[in-house]
Amino acid sequence: MVLKLYTSAIATCGQRVAVILHEKQIPYELIEPNWVNKEHKSESWLKNHPFGQMPFIDDDGFVLFESRAIIRYIATKYASSGTPLLPGDTSDLKAMAILDQAISIETSNFDPHAGGIMKEKTFKKWAGQEADPIFVAKSEEGMVGKLDGFEKLLAKQKYMAGDSLTFVDFHYLPYGTGLEKLGYDYLTNESKYPNIARWWKEVSSRESWSAVKNSIPPSL
Repeated sequence: MVLKLYTSAIATCGQRVAVILHEKQIPYELIEPNWVNKEHKSESWLKNHPFGQMPFIDDDGFVLFESRAIIRYIATKYASSGTPLLPGDTSDLKAMAILDQAISIETSNFDPHAGGIMKEKTFKKWAGQEADPIFVAKSEEGMVGKLDGFEKLLAKQKYMAGDSLTFVDFHYLPYGTGLEKLGYDYLTNESKYPNIARWWKEVSSRESWSAVKNSIPPSL
């Protein structure tokens, strides 16, 4: 049975999962909720995602929600398909600890600030609402305050979890691209943050991201 991805085609968290499916070349079927009828808040949806959010997957009867958990599951279950996205030796305690560290770095030092900006300046606009300038300024300040740390990290290694590409690098794509569209150069300023810019240019130019960044295709 083909894996089913339940999400809107333009949802950032759904795109985070879809890019991994494309990178790993895993066939899937996209199933979008009816936004007008608020299907993602319906009882049938809540049975699979109790918080009424997206995405979730159904992989031959195994249901999983939360995009980062889904990504790790796909990268692990389908390790031999497409691009390898795990440390070379998953039995290496130190390598796996570095991977966990990289996951934590993104959720603690990037997502809260980039997500805050996206919420105020993109998602609220979609909903016909005005951005809160105070919250935007706070999120911008928080993002700027983390860039030196990312620059130092990427000066020592090629990717977020070491010198090999992993699924963690893909975590940044939806919000990073969203920030670019909004005119922020946090990830592209080659003169101030050359290592961030080098990493971002490579990761954001992957064919898998080009395939899903505007809208997730209905299938692969």
